Amino acid sequence: MSLNLTDVTLTYADGDDRLTALDRVGLDVPRGCLTAVVGPSGSGKSSLLAVAATLITPDAGTVTVDGIPTTGLSRGELTALRRDRIGIVFQQPNLLPSLTAVEQLQVMAQIDGRKPRTARGRAMELLDAVGLAGQAGRRPHQLSGGQRQRVALARALMNEPTVLLVDEPTSALDHERGAAVIDLITRLTHQQASATVLVTHDRTHLTAVDRVAEVHDGRLSLSGRSGLSASAH
Repeated sequence: MSLNLTDVTLTYADGDDRLTALDRVGLDVPRGCLTAVVGPSGSGKSSLLAVAATLITPDAGTVTVDGIPTTGLSRGELTALRRDRIGIVFQQPNLLPSLTAVEQLQVMAQIDGRKPRTARGRAMELLDAVGLAGQAGRRPHQLSGGQRQRVALARALMNEPTVLLVDEPTSALDHERGAAVIDLITRLTHQQASATVLVTHDRTHLTAVDRVAEVHDGRLSLSGRSGLSASAH
């Protein structure tokens, strides 16, 4: 498994009490498969994604990324793990205004120490994969909302992560563009062989995903489709 959460519990301070965001959640996601996580606002979806991304340390349980247990890793080691093995697509694309689409991707490779020529080749391949090779020289203000989201997706794949985490990619898009983005994420998950977790409140675009997991009050359960395994206690 490329992403494994075992008995993960996460709580937050709530006055004198503790609010349980995740309640002994278990989730296994192999490479090349896409899991959609759905649930109402406040159910724990974003907390699950943050824990999987190693941005938040759970109270209990273990998170393993590409065979590497994250428990006990230093802040620097976690940063390196995210840089090398985890791609994250946030709800807002967060593109740098002064950079073109291809430069948004090249920056990621430069951080990883790749040579400029190699980085540009990889960036152009990914922009072509998301249907934006012809927009490589455009800056964010020259792109539509859907195009900016696709650039963000390509950027997350730039360093060939084994785990891809996507947060509400259709929230700012209309139905047609939202469906196109979900189809694109599904296709790239299979092509790039990433273990992908997609958090969404929109159930209308989930026919192509490999498995759907539902979160309610911090507990995870599965609904149909094979290929992955998850558990909640």
